[in-house]
Amino acid sequence: MVATPSKPEVGNLSAFGPARSTIVGTPLSPAELHQVDAYWRAANYLAVGMIYLRENPLLRQPLHIDQIKDRLLGHWGASPGIAFVYTHMNRIIKKFDQEMLYMVGPGHGAPGFLGPCYLEGSYSEFYPNCSLDEVGMRQFFKQFSFPGGVGSHCTPETPGSIHEGGELGYSISHAYGAAFDNPNLIVVTLAGDGEAETGPLATSWHSNKFINPIRDGAVLPILHLNGYKINNPTVLARVSHEELEALFRGYGYTPYFVEGSDPETMHQAMAATMDHCLTEIHRIQAEARSTGNVTRPRWPMIVLRTPKGWTCPAYVDGKKIEGFWRAHQVPMGGMKSNPDHLRILETWMRSYKPEELFDEQGKPTPGVMAAAPTGDKRLGSTPYANGGHLRRDLRLPDFRDAKYALSLEKPGTITAMNTKPLGIFLRDVMACNMTNFRVFGPDENTSNKLDAIYEVSKKFWIAEYFPEDADGGELATDGRVMEYLSEHTLEGWLEGYLLTGRHGFFSTYEAFVHVIDSMFNQHAKWLDICHEIDWRQSISSLNLLITSTVWRQDHNGFTHQDPGFLDVVVNKSSRVTRIYLPPDVNSLLSCANHCLKSKDYVNVIVSDKQMHLQYMTMDDAIRHCTKGLGIWDWASNDQGSEPDVVMVGCGDIPTQEALAATDLLRQEFTDLKIRFINVVDLFRLQPDTEHPHGLSDHDFDSLFTLNQPVIFNFHGYPWLIHRLAYRRHNHNNMHVRGYKEEGNINTPMELAIANNIDRFTLAMDVINRVPKLKVAGAHAKEKFLNMQIDCRNYAYEHGVDIPKVVDWRWPY
Repeated sequence: MVATPSKPEVGNLSAFGPARSTIVGTPLSPAELHQVDAYWRAANYLAVGMIYLRENPLLRQPLHIDQIKDRLLGHWGASPGIAFVYTHMNRIIKKFDQEMLYMVGPGHGAPGFLGPCYLEGSYSEFYPNCSLDEVGMRQFFKQFSFPGGVGSHCTPETPGSIHEGGELGYSISHAYGAAFDNPNLIVVTLAGDGEAETGPLATSWHSNKFINPIRDGAVLPILHLNGYKINNPTVLARVSHEELEALFRGYGYTPYFVEGSDPETMHQAMAATMDHCLTEIHRIQAEARSTGNVTRPRWPMIVLRTPKGWTCPAYVDGKKIEGFWRAHQVPMGGMKSNPDHLRILETWMRSYKPEELFDEQGKPTPGVMAAAPTGDKRLGSTPYANGGHLRRDLRLPDFRDAKYALSLEKPGTITAMNTKPLGIFLRDVMACNMTNFRVFGPDENTSNKLDAIYEVSKKFWIAEYFPEDADGGELATDGRVMEYLSEHTLEGWLEGYLLTGRHGFFSTYEAFVHVIDSMFNQHAKWLDICHEIDWRQSISSLNLLITSTVWRQDHNGFTHQDPGFLDVVVNKSSRVTRIYLPPDVNSLLSCANHCLKSKDYVNVIVSDKQMHLQYMTMDDAIRHCTKGLGIWDWASNDQGSEPDVVMVGCGDIPTQEALAATDLLRQEFTDLKIRFINVVDLFRLQPDTEHPHGLSDHDFDSLFTLNQPVIFNFHGYPWLIHRLAYRRHNHNNMHVRGYKEEGNINTPMELAIANNIDRFTLAMDVINRVPKLKVAGAHAKEKFLNMQIDCRNYAYEHGVDIPKVVDWRWPY
């Protein structure tokens, strides 16, 4: 199967040859070695079959072109290494009676995971038509990368997986998230060397500084160096042994190397290394748990170097395959037009000796199956990979309690920091759920006014302390507030935490939530597919607070002004996406409580952290958030009649400016009928045929009228509202104001004016669109324009907004 050159010298970067390893030993008896190798050979045989075969799964007859798939899809290159690790994890689970979870990082390595999952019997339990016999194996082969089947990476359809391989970079952070608060779990994560070139993976190596060996599980990272990406070498496979070892020692690990291609010696080396690493992990945990002393250990990690496409033909048509980038996807094609390739494929598959691995019915032999653990210790059946089995509802305090809720007598007359009471609420949520709820944020929880959480749980910190750190008082080795200046890693931790059955809350600045755009995309896709898989249990929603928003970036400037994450969220399935823009404290609390109780969604809440006007009592807020949008009677004067104009606010500052514009208009035009609407649930704007939260056309028409002008003041980019409402009857009369990429170091009002969401622009918009005001409103329009100019001039002269704008309140 492998053309093995002479043994390379120590330090040679070739993956070929007998094993070279840091840990030397031969722990496997001849019988154990045979068993481990048989399981691995069977897994490799299945992986090749998945890629190539539709019929004749056990090669009981000579291979014929009609038995080959018409489209050859899948990735072979990393699969033998993935199956190799799976096989050795089986042995470790049995030897140590260890709870384990396997995280596969290489993007399209599903054949290497699905094969051993099928062999242990897990796959057939989830997919009974893929039974452990010849008929089931045929179906198992056919459905791989086939319409109506399963994908070529570890998709949600893959038993035993919580890691979507559709995008590279997140395997390490997902693994650590799964290990948090799971003290009996060891997560083995295989990071591909192509994946290791991504930014998210590079930052996630530092996750070892955030594991508490007393209360958390452990992660055993394995860097799989097979040398190549699609058709290029990988960087880490081409640096020296000394440099690679220094890199991971610098990250804080103790690296152990296992390198080579000879199966017999590689099995012994991997077994010895895994035994050592598991023993070391157990020693670290036992010492910390017996003494109560938490210090940062040097956790073990493994560098596994094997050939790309290990065990496939060495050369095809005179071109190197095994150990080269040509083995990355399908090592060879053209079976139906090239008899030589068909012969090579059959020789390759028979080299695994399937007659020794499967009985007459096609079932794995007892010797093969004995290599796997049983029950839910099997990697394909572990409940950690189907976290809804482990999930327990949060114990939530009553968000209506006076210590959270804001009391007010009249709307629009007092101000408060919207996120400050939310921090107090999250503090008490954490106090009630210390082992299954965490708060995540990139060094911003204090900035975002959520710092009350530190009263019950400080930031986790296990690195070096300085005396001056005591002044902040927010670092602790037992903290559960996770702060690290990598949105990628935080999002990965949170996803791993949720997917293994826990709960979390993530807050970040609006301008930088775009860092996790693609991670959100992948998680949303995962959740969406899970709706179609009946055995996937519901998990807690991913709750994301976006704050430090665009309209209060007078000190950070243009770079911090970008509300476009909402546009990204709207792209995803309506089954999993929810967007809320609560305008005040009580509506924010109501939204947060709802989101923390929900399942299987990505909930995005947009709320600024600065001082804002308050509009609703708690009872009003609950009603309003339940409806998702509604008329504010106290700001409207169209009762009993059709309005001349509908004014809409969506978001905190846009709502304030729309209210102020309404005040200006009512002062100038006492007979003008204005209906004021506030929108909290953005998806209410879509028809109910497009989103489960959408309004019916009848309800939308009733609120927004059939033919009257609608001035819609929006938090984000204005075209998003048009996108959501384009099918509505009155869409042609809907005029949307929002952020349009205008801004710099502006005062809040100046920034609003630059983007035309200010009260003066909105008031003039009404004059321009209400027929009876187009001429009669000329004097008022001139007045509003002068007021706008005065505001700009004052800001340029004083560096702050004019007091009559800052101090504006709703008049009574």
